[in-house]
Amino acid sequence: MRLPEISRTIPIPDGVVITVDNKKVTVKGSKATLCRDFSNTNITIETDGKTVRVGAKWPRKKESALVGTVESHIKNMIVGATKGFTYKMKIVFSHFPITVKIQGKSVLVENFTGERRARSAKILGDVKVKLDNDDLIIQGASLEDVSQTAANIENMTRVTNKDPRVFLDGIFVYERNEGMD
Repeated sequence: MRLPEISRTIPIPDGVVITVDNKKVTVKGSKATLCRDFSNTNITIETDGKTVRVGAKWPRKKESALVGTVESHIKNMIVGATKGFTYKMKIVFSHFPITVKIQGKSVLVENFTGERRARSAKILGDVKVKLDNDDLIIQGASLEDVSQTAANIENMTRVTNKDPRVFLDGIFVYERNEGMD
C-alpha cells in the first residue's frame, strides 16, 4: 500500500542560510558555501527560512528512498558549511620506504612496493591535503569531495599480485571527523 505523501523536515541552524531555486539547494555557512542540484529527482524541496521540507506525493519505493537520501545530503551540506570535514590517513610501509608528495591537485606516491614509476591520485574540489610526518590530513567542506579524495588515495596504494598478509604497505583512513583545524 502506498502512502499518500511522505516528507521530512530539516531544521536550519543559526548562522546558516539555505536557498532553494528549482531544486538547486545552496547552503551558506561560516566556513563555506555549498551548492547541489537535485533537479534529476522526482521530489519537492521547499524552504521557509527556518526549515527545509523534502517530500514526495504518492511515492513509489524509489521516491521514498530519495526523500531520505536528499535529506541526508542537505544535512551533510549544513555540517560542511558550518564545520567542515577532516579525514586522517596513515602511511604504512614495511619493505620499501614510501615517499609521498603533494603536487598541485594530485598526490604522488613514489617507491610503492619498489616500483620505479610514481603513482598518483586526484584531489577533488576545494579539498586541502597536508602531509604531517606519517599522516595525510584531508580537509574540506564537501563530504563527497573529501571522502572521494581519501578513497582515491587508498585505492591508488592497493597491493595487487602479492600476498596481502605479507605486503601490508599502503595509505589507510584511520579517523573521520566533523570540523577543520
